[in-house]
Amino acid sequence: MNASPESPSGHNGPSAQAPRPQRFASWQEHHGWSAAASLRRLATRPLGSLLTIAVMGLALALPLAFYLLLGNVQKLGDAMGQSQAISVFMQTGQSGQATQLLATQLGNRPEVASVAVKSPQQGMEELAKMQGFSGALELLDDNPLPYVVQLQPRTDVSAAAVETLVADVRAMRGVELVQDSDSWRKRLEALLGVGNRVVLMLALMLAAAALLVVGNTVRVDIASRSEEIGVLLLVGASDAFVRRPYLYAGIWYGLFSGIFAAALAVVIELGLAAPVAQLSQTYDGKLQVAGLPTWLLLAVPLAAAALGWLGARLVSAWQLRKAA
Repeated sequence: MNASPESPSGHNGPSAQAPRPQRFASWQEHHGWSAAASLRRLATRPLGSLLTIAVMGLALALPLAFYLLLGNVQKLGDAMGQSQAISVFMQTGQSGQATQLLATQLGNRPEVASVAVKSPQQGMEELAKMQGFSGALELLDDNPLPYVVQLQPRTDVSAAAVETLVADVRAMRGVELVQDSDSWRKRLEALLGVGNRVVLMLALMLAAAALLVVGNTVRVDIASRSEEIGVLLLVGASDAFVRRPYLYAGIWYGLFSGIFAAALAVVIELGLAAPVAQLSQTYDGKLQVAGLPTWLLLAVPLAAAALGWLGARLVSAWQLRKAA
C-alpha cells in the first residue's frame, strides 16, 4: 500500500506546469490508486488486518453497549414507577365539585400527563377489599375519607419540575396532604446523570485507544517500507503524495471496525430480546425496550473512519519528519 514508483501518477504527482484540469485528474487518479492499493495491502495480510479491526471494533462497541444499557435503565425506571402518581388528599368536607375544579386546573399544567379523582366512596371500597379492614369499616357511622386527586407526571419532566409541581399543589386551597415519592425520581435521575457522564468518558477513552491502534499499525507499516519512502522523498515526491496510501489504510481500518462495532451492537440487542420480553410481561407489557437508533448505527462507521484517518495522519506526519 506504499506510494511506490509504480504508482500511475509518477514520483511527484501532477506537474506544476500542467494545466489545471490535468493536475486535478492526476490528483484524482492517485487518490483512487491509493484507496485501492491500501485495500489490497490489507487483504495480503488478512490475519493481522482482522485482528486490528476486531480490537478496534470491540473498543467502539463497548460505548454502544453501555449507551443501550443506560437507555433501557431509564425505560425500566418508568415501568417500576419513575413517574408514580402524586396523591393529593383534600381537606375533609371539600365537595366533589371543588375537587373536580382543582383537578381540571392541575390537568392543564404542562408537567401533568393525566389526572384522576377518587371519591370517598371509592376509597372506602378499596379499603374494604383489603384483608382485615372490612369488619372495622362496618363500625363506622359515616365515611371519614376525603376526596383524592391522583396526578400522573409526564415521563419526560425532570425531578426538579415535579418537585415544583408538588410545592405548588401543597399551597393550593383545600389541599390537606400531598403524598409523593420524589426520592425515587431524584435518585434515578442522579443515577442516569452519572451514567451519561460515564458513557461519555468511556467513549472518549476507547476512541483514543482505537486511534492509537491505527496509529501503531500504520507506524509499523511505514517503518517496514522506510527505504522505499526515502527513495521517493529523494526524487522529489511530496509528503502528501507519500502518506496518502497510509491515510486510506487508516480510513479502511476505521470503516471496517465501525461496521463491526455496529453489527456487534445489533447482535447484543437481539441477544437481549428474549429475556427482556419475559421481563416486560412481569410489568404487564409496560416495559418498552429501546434499541440503538438507526442514525447512530450508521454514524459509527463514518466516525470510526474519520478516527482512523486522524490516527494515520498524525503518525505518518511524524514518521515522514523523521525520514526527512
